[in-house]
Amino acid sequence: MLTQAPHISVVIPVYKAEKCLDALCTRLNKSLTSITPNYEIILVEDCGGDRSWEKIAEFSRQDKRIKGVQFSRNFGQHYGITAGLDISQGEWVVVMDCDLQDAPEEIPRLYKKAQEGFDIVLASRTNRQDSYLKKLTSTAFYKVLSYLADTEYDGSHGNFRIMSKTVVDNFKHMREQLRFFGGLVQWMGFPTTSLEVVHYERFEGQSSYSFKKLLKLATDTIIAFSDKPLRVSIKLGFFMSCLSFAYGAYILMRALINGSTVQGWSSLIVSIYFIGGIIISMLGIIGIYLGKAFDQMKGRPLYIVRRTTFNE
Repeated sequence: MLTQAPHISVVIPVYKAEKCLDALCTRLNKSLTSITPNYEIILVEDCGGDRSWEKIAEFSRQDKRIKGVQFSRNFGQHYGITAGLDISQGEWVVVMDCDLQDAPEEIPRLYKKAQEGFDIVLASRTNRQDSYLKKLTSTAFYKVLSYLADTEYDGSHGNFRIMSKTVVDNFKHMREQLRFFGGLVQWMGFPTTSLEVVHYERFEGQSSYSFKKLLKLATDTIIAFSDKPLRVSIKLGFFMSCLSFAYGAYILMRALINGSTVQGWSSLIVSIYFIGGIIISMLGIIGIYLGKAFDQMKGRPLYIVRRTTFNE
């Protein structure tokens, strides 16, 4: 049993990780013990449908430093991280994924770097072990995100990082319904550095992030961090107005010079449909912002916990 608040907490969202949990916990225990015996490992099971929760409960019975949290349904990775941070007690908190692409053996290096005076140390992946398609879509995602969200976000930085208790305590106050862990931490602006780490192949299975999920994450993140899509739509509308005015002036000049208007019903219909599409798109963007604002105003909890191991 822990007799005092842990020095280091490790928060890990778990989704369909039944086959890698044994190796994950074994390697974590070995790495953390090299720093301090006073630590906790928080595993947040996001209802993946396998036996992950049963294994987490077993680990917790064997070692009370391992704590399990299970959601009532699938809420998503960033909500799992939020839940883990909410209950973490460590002076330093590590966040990492469960697939062992980020090695637990790197935690002592991150911790040592943080002692130089940084509140946040990011793990920078030097050789991503992902498919070419995923690398391409990931690069495109972060470039679009950086532009539309008005923030520079480095795609080589995943969730793997160490943070001080001050950072975590401030993070707990941010209860937006739209969650993007990395962006929220970056927004706070605490002293940050990065450390290059090796990115390994996935221990088992494939990423649960489909193109559809990545697109939703991108949309939610952009809406959560910026109103730039609205401002872009205003610029587009102003540009179309100027273009229409110029074209109208051109038609008027042709009529005055040639004594007749320019014929062209096809171009007229195409123009109407084009402008109509832009208007509908702009209304859709406004509607999305209103919808997300409505969700935030409901005041619902970010997640619902079904059960834990440390209260049993």
